[in-house]
Amino acid sequence: MRNSLLVFTLLICTSVFSQNWEETYSDAIAKSKAQNKPLILVFSGSDWCAPCIKLDQKIWQSEEFKTYAKASYVLYKADFPRKKANRLSAELQVQNEKLAEKYNPKGYFPLVIVLDAKEEVLGKTGYANSSPKEYLSKLNAFIK
Repeated sequence: MRNSLLVFTLLICTSVFSQNWEETYSDAIAKSKAQNKPLILVFSGSDWCAPCIKLDQKIWQSEEFKTYAKASYVLYKADFPRKKANRLSAELQVQNEKLAEKYNPKGYFPLVIVLDAKEEVLGKTGYANSSPKEYLSKLNAFIK
């Protein structure tokens, strides 16, 4: 009984506090089209890029961003980890490399791109030492 309660509590916490980052870009774009929401495409080096890590901690993990994004955006993170422990599947790695060729040919990290459902770029930004509210304002300014 005790273990069941612990598992249930962990599941609730995970669903409440987790973000809705799509697992694949194709899932993200399909959801963007189906829900008519813009897509936030993030190029990140999650285990080596200091500004990427700060962006994740300060913006993506904030309750303000999570709540707003859940209602307003579809999220996809094209991650490029370097540590063996964080290695992506070959399929996901190829997908992210193709996205980088198309949207991030200069290899900027982090790079945050807002796309419409037709995969057209509405705006680009990077890490900014700002509050989640200020960052969301910047992202929202790209949407016309």
